Amino acid sequence: MKWFVRADIDGFFGLALDNLVQLLVIVGLCSHVLGFSDDLIYRHILPGAAVSLLVGNLYYAYQAKQLAALTGRDDICALPYGINTVSLFAHIFLVMLPAKMVAVAAGAANPDIIAWQAGLLACFGSGLIELFGSFVAERLRKATPRAALLSTLSGIALTFISLGFLFRTYAHPVVGLVTLAVILLVYFGKLKFRGNIPGGLVAVLLGVLLSWIMGLAPVGIKPENDLGLFLPIPVVGDLWAALASPQSLTYLSVIIPMGLFNVIGSLQNIESAEAAGDSFPTRPSLMANGIGTLAACVFGSCFPTTIYIGHPGWKAMGARVGYSIMNGAFMTVICLTGSLSYIAWAVPIDAGMAIVLWIGIVIAAQAFQETPKSHAPAVVLGLLPGIAAWGAFMAKSGVRAASDANQSVFNNDLISRFQMADIWIHGAFALEQGFIFTAMILAAMTVAVIERQFINAALWSGAASLLSASGLIHSYRWTASDTALSLTPAWEWAMAYALMGVVFFLAKWLCVADKAAH
Repeated sequence: MKWFVRADIDGFFGLALDNLVQLLVIVGLCSHVLGFSDDLIYRHILPGAAVSLLVGNLYYAYQAKQLAALTGRDDICALPYGINTVSLFAHIFLVMLPAKMVAVAAGAANPDIIAWQAGLLACFGSGLIELFGSFVAERLRKATPRAALLSTLSGIALTFISLGFLFRTYAHPVVGLVTLAVILLVYFGKLKFRGNIPGGLVAVLLGVLLSWIMGLAPVGIKPENDLGLFLPIPVVGDLWAALASPQSLTYLSVIIPMGLFNVIGSLQNIESAEAAGDSFPTRPSLMANGIGTLAACVFGSCFPTTIYIGHPGWKAMGARVGYSIMNGAFMTVICLTGSLSYIAWAVPIDAGMAIVLWIGIVIAAQAFQETPKSHAPAVVLGLLPGIAAWGAFMAKSGVRAASDANQSVFNNDLISRFQMADIWIHGAFALEQGFIFTAMILAAMTVAVIERQFINAALWSGAASLLSASGLIHSYRWTASDTALSLTPAWEWAMAYALMGVVFFLAKWLCVADKAAH
């Protein structure tokens, strides 16, 4: 298999756009929420992110090339890879911002550095969990029905990717719908442009042109930061200071669930790749992911990396190995030169959002296409927790938008106000916490019932009960402007799942087959 094919250009634009969004979010939140200096962001955080992105993208490209040589195939697509979006927000709002607030209250001379070091610690802990999780993940993968693994991804793809970008498409319809038409022609219509010009390139260039015509670009004022070469610098001393801090244990309630979330999410993406025809070994794939995250924190980034959702989409585009290498090289250049802000100024997200929207659609469709027809109800049930999590996110965003910035409204009164409108937001907040586990378990439980494997259904119920009792799912607490996992026992849900298990266990003796059922 060649290191580069023409379709890798399409794959590059899609993956690079996704990674670019994460980097822009990092810069924006670190600057405006945490108040970090440009020096800290551009000389430490972004170079650290560059190291992690380059290491991972090159490894997964090499892995795909090796698999192609081993199987004699020329259609292997490398696993996509980038910064984990969920962990990004968790580390900023649940680790770094509280750390800075405590430091400011204590009169510390360098609260920004303390907050950054807390982020390094969270990234380090997540990397360790990802690394050691690679030794047990394959057993979990074999024990879990495909419908359970793929439906969880579909819920994320359908909501956080597809619906989010669909909103943006209709907010700026001239750019959004015209570029979507190009994507539909090329990837759903299986057409190509004359001259063999990549469809993704056409969509992005057309999107940039329309964005400038419609006034969506340039974005904001022209950047003033100087371009240069900001080479990665090890920050082992700062990481050690975070590890030795007496406050380090207080972040475990974020580090543990986020690390486990990354392991399970990456595992599901490996299963998604296998369903698309590319079977990558689980342990080295997850180990590389953990090493990428550890490399990030050693060189100054606070944000874990992950095997990305979307492999079937990139593969359907025709991307193979080159798109991963191109993405790693591009991200490294913009992170090490300070040019990220200039690209964001000239190329709005709208220019390439149709590609990301298409990826979300493909992932959602895969859960139904690559599982037995009889398992479709399990897939639908597995979608619901992700949709609920997205709904909770939208509800909280609406509350924040409508509230006085100086007044905290996130408390038990909020639940009462929603209930007056017959919206049981308490259930949505409970589903949001650890929803990736809940989705997988509900879908696996349903598959077991469909196949009349009642003991397996009872075991999955027991697993949900234990996760609830440990506080890894459904247990939440109020923060100043959000809800967060509290890692305290969620006894009501633990009891409910345990009783579900009893029902499934007794079904063999209490129920008989309904021969008239369709």
